[in-house]
Amino acid sequence: MATWLVTGGAGFIGGNFVLEAVARGIRVINLDALTYAGNLNTLASLDSNPDHVFVHGDIGDRDLVGRLLAEHQPDAVVNFAAESHVDRSIDGPGAFIQTNVVGTLGLLESVRDHWKALPEDRRDAFRFLHVSTDEVYGTLGETGKFSETTPYAPNSPYSASKAASDHLVRAFHHTYGLPVLTTNCSNNYGPYHFPEKLIPLVIAKALAGEPLPVYGDGKQVRDWLFVGDHCEAIRTVLAKGKVGETYNVGGNSEKQNIEVVQAICALLDARRPREDDKPRASQITYVADRPGHDRRYAIDASKLKNELGWEPQYTFEQGIALTVDWYLSHQDWVQGVLDGSYRLERIGTAA
Repeated sequence: MATWLVTGGAGFIGGNFVLEAVARGIRVINLDALTYAGNLNTLASLDSNPDHVFVHGDIGDRDLVGRLLAEHQPDAVVNFAAESHVDRSIDGPGAFIQTNVVGTLGLLESVRDHWKALPEDRRDAFRFLHVSTDEVYGTLGETGKFSETTPYAPNSPYSASKAASDHLVRAFHHTYGLPVLTTNCSNNYGPYHFPEKLIPLVIAKALAGEPLPVYGDGKQVRDWLFVGDHCEAIRTVLAKGKVGETYNVGGNSEKQNIEVVQAICALLDARRPREDDKPRASQITYVADRPGHDRRYAIDASKLKNELGWEPQYTFEQGIALTVDWYLSHQDWVQGVLDGSYRLERIGTAA
C-alpha cells in the first residue's frame, strides 16, 4: 500500500483529495494546522479508518515534519497547505508570507533531508508535488491563455506568496535534486468549499435571502475547474509527471462572474424556490470592485492532456449542478462553518 503525506488535507481541495485517495487504497498521513478554513468535519467519514492518520500541526515545524517522515516513510508528499483567499491577503499579507513562503521553505528543507537519506531505489521513486494557482501569472486581456511558460506577474499578496513558493520548489529541484512536480490550477469549485469563495458564498447568501455581492461590473472571467477533476489531475501528475516539470490544470470552462452567480440563482430557483417566488437573481447587488482585481484568467492545459492524457470530465453545467445539490443536502456542514469562524461578511476592501 502506498503512503502519502498530504499537507493541508483538511481544507477544500486537500480534503477532497484525501477522501478520494483513501477510497482508492492509499494510506494518507494528513498534516493540517486547522486555521480558519480547515475543517475536520470534511473528514468525518474517515474517523475510524486506519488508512487515514490526522496530525494537527504546521508545515513549518521541522521537528514534527521530520518525525512524520521518519515514522511513516511516505512515498510522496503532496503540498496543499496554504492561505488562499485574495481578500484576506489584502487585509493581512503577513500570514500569507508566513504560511505560503516560510512554511513551504521549512517543509522543503524537512523533505529534502529525509529524501537524501533514503535508499537509492526509494529516493528515485519519491516525489514532492506542490499544488499552486494560475494567479501567479497575473491577468489576461480578452484573448490568450496562461501556459507553463507564461512569465510570473502576481498582482495580489496571495498570488505573490504562491509565486514565491513555486520558485522555492523549483530551486530545491535545481539546487538539491529534490524530485518535485508543480501544478498550477484555475478556480476550483465543488463540495466542502469554505463559504468565503464566490460559489459557496453565493449559495449560502441566496438561501439566506441576503444580497448577492458581485464585484465591479461582474464581467471578470475565470476558468472553472470541478474539484474532482483537479484531484484526478494531481494523481495523474504524481503517477506520470516528469520530475522538475510544471503542469497547468484547467477546466475548459471560462465564465464571467455574473454568469456564475446567475447560474446558481437559476438552479436554486428550480430546486428550492423562495417563499415569495421571486427569482434569486433579484438579490444580485453590484459592489465596489476588489483592489487590484485581475480581469481574466484562462488556462491552457494542453500539456497535461498531450503528455499525460488528462482532461476534465465535468462541464461547468454538470459541476455547478452537482455542487448546488451537495450544498442543499449538506446544510449541517455549512451551518457548522457559519457557526464557527466565518459570518459571510466582506473582507479585503482596504488598499
